[in-house]
Amino acid sequence: MIDHIGLRVADYPKAKAFYQAALAPLGYTLLMEFGPEHGIDYQGAGLGADGKPDFWIGKGSANGPVHVAFVARNRAMVDSFFQAAIVAGGRDNGKPGIRAHYHPNYYGAFVIDPEGNNVEAVCHR
Repeated sequence: MIDHIGLRVADYPKAKAFYQAALAPLGYTLLMEFGPEHGIDYQGAGLGADGKPDFWIGKGSANGPVHVAFVARNRAMVDSFFQAAIVAGGRDNGKPGIRAHYHPNYYGAFVIDPEGNNVEAVCHR
């Protein structure tokens, strides 16, 4: 199951306004927003329904890589994903661990696939 997906956008303020308006009829609202002030090299917004941000936009080249995150039922699955992806030719983009800036139980791992996309497995428990 897909947990969330992220797109790169060249004009972040314009894209944020567009998606807030376009997705409002679907029940989506702006739920989270991050920037360098949070100690990460990312400026982005998470939109979603029912309190879960599952669609993200991030400032960057609109032709840049896509980010997709898959749900893991437990942290051991995140660890196994990371090892399998590295063995299969992925590059480390964030070893398994807590990402407290998202929420206290956010346990994820990130790899760059052979095409340059950022692939993640995440457990929220």
